[in-house]
Amino acid sequence: MLPRAVRRAASQFRWSGVRALSEAAEKTSFGGLKDEDRIFTNLYCRHDPFIKGAQERGDWYRTKDIVTKGPDWIIDQMKKSGLRGRGGAGFPSGLKWSFMPKDTAGRPSFLVVNADESEPGTCKDREIMRHDPHKLVEGCLVAGVAMRARAAYIYIRGEYVNERLALERAIDEAYKAGFLGRNACGSGYDYDVMVHYGAGAYICGEETALLESLEGKQGKPRLKPPFPANVGLYGCPSTVTNVETVAVAPTILRRGPEWFASFGRKNNHGTKLFCISGHVNKPCTVEEEMSIPLKELIERHAGGVRGGWDNLKAIVPGGSSVPLLPKKICDDVLMDFDALKAVQSGLGTAAVIVMDNSTDVIDAICRLSYFYKHESCGQCTPCREGTGWLYDVMKRMVRGDALVEEIDMLWDVSKQIEGHTICALGDAAAWPVQGLIRHFRHEMEDRITMASEQALAA
Repeated sequence: MLPRAVRRAASQFRWSGVRALSEAAEKTSFGGLKDEDRIFTNLYCRHDPFIKGAQERGDWYRTKDIVTKGPDWIIDQMKKSGLRGRGGAGFPSGLKWSFMPKDTAGRPSFLVVNADESEPGTCKDREIMRHDPHKLVEGCLVAGVAMRARAAYIYIRGEYVNERLALERAIDEAYKAGFLGRNACGSGYDYDVMVHYGAGAYICGEETALLESLEGKQGKPRLKPPFPANVGLYGCPSTVTNVETVAVAPTILRRGPEWFASFGRKNNHGTKLFCISGHVNKPCTVEEEMSIPLKELIERHAGGVRGGWDNLKAIVPGGSSVPLLPKKICDDVLMDFDALKAVQSGLGTAAVIVMDNSTDVIDAICRLSYFYKHESCGQCTPCREGTGWLYDVMKRMVRGDALVEEIDMLWDVSKQIEGHTICALGDAAAWPVQGLIRHFRHEMEDRITMASEQALAA
């Protein structure tokens, strides 16, 4: 008899879907994802992560049927699912995949998977690669077929040694089983997957800098246009996408796009991996429904804030590059792209960093300013000069060695950096400082006043 997980996958393998999209639009409460609806079923490595265990959990089930449906069908299904990129930008995945040209003038097309997970606070992709690597490998095949790609390159962060070893073993197993290589899965489609590891540069998480690094050059972002879909890796059509985005694709195609779209609010569909760290009782990475309330996410899965919810000071909801939110907003905000944008923050990578009242929030943002100063590639003047300037001023703000008027100057300089660089690192450096001024200006002013009074008393 087939394993239970495979039987369940068989019953859920339907091309028409299982729930109407209108049902998702009518939902008013979110969260409490059921185990049978989880895509990542080995997130905590309680089972065999390699091919035997993966197949028992439903991976590689009828993959040939998905591949032979062809690129147009796969892209149409992904569009219907409402999946938005899980790497931070949140661009509709099906639409992005459709940008790959059908006529390439003889050039091969490539899928490039961004596994350079360097955003502080983010640790979701590493769990996929360590504990569920076959989901990513199978996803590479499915997404590659959708893009008419010849091969996939997985660019993995150099520090992820164990993750790389697990991923390489899974790829080797897939080749031996006939799932990759010539006539992949018996579909008549030839497809290869290769792993390349970088040297730990944050800037290589930007898609065009990643392509430059993959080609053996300095990891510095390219000017766009041309976009990678036209001129990407080795000058060929390429799409760069996130590990989680690729890994969920086979399950969506098996269960149907309506199933995936039944989770979350309109335009914020699906399930999502959330990384919860900082001042919580049980830091974790967990799969939950999109649009779950932030407070419920922390209390249900992370054991609550250390010292209780009333001890909460602020939360960074989507990795270090998005503005933090004070407790009064965290009480009610939902964890999805649109809800967090409405409160002037972002879902980003869904890396939730919790700070309780013991936190020196000015010093915390100063530390992030140092990170972005250190990781700037120096190509754009606003970023090269601005990140260093932000850090220098933030160091003085930590000590209170500043004027109150300099808070406004700090804001103005952050605005001159934001939106004026080739890539989004300039924005990532500016937004934490903007969030600090927006919500904790009073603490900055109090510290300046206190330091001034102490200097006068001395």
